[in-house]
Amino acid sequence: MEEVQSIFEKLCLPHLDAAYNFARLVVERDQDAEDVVQEAYVRALKGFEKFHGNDARAWLLGIVRNAAYGRLQKHVRKSDLLPFEATIDAETVGDPLPDSYHEERVQQLDEALKRLPVELREILFLREIEDWSYRKLASTLKVSSETVVSRLSRARQCLQQELARAGRKELKHEL
Repeated sequence: MEEVQSIFEKLCLPHLDAAYNFARLVVERDQDAEDVVQEAYVRALKGFEKFHGNDARAWLLGIVRNAAYGRLQKHVRKSDLLPFEATIDAETVGDPLPDSYHEERVQQLDEALKRLPVELREILFLREIEDWSYRKLASTLKVSSETVVSRLSRARQCLQQELARAGRKELKHEL
């Protein structure tokens, strides 16, 4: 058992930050994300003998995803039940923002991501941050590759709309 645990630690512990970031993205709260990661690592250690792959990061993030969704199902909030409306006018602002707005734009991006449904947040994270292939996304998310393509496209479009909305709100406050 000690040998298995040692191999597990060598393969899985380097991905602790990625696991936390992914869990935080899905469940949105620090404490919940910590709980999800702890639960996922316990599950991963218990099932480590079944791991026969060469991508421990992807395997582990799949377990984190399942644990995060399980937590969401147990603790459903009313805000999670509201349907997302994609009928927002995607008007863009022509003037580029000065460098001093960088921190504010990062905050706007974070807030825009939080307003997206969890399925769209997770696919953006796994593709754009973790650089997962479409094949790996389809396998982990248990959807077809066509669904991955359409969901990723929708996620990018919705994120752009949310950012445009935030930009319009910012302009109204300046006026």
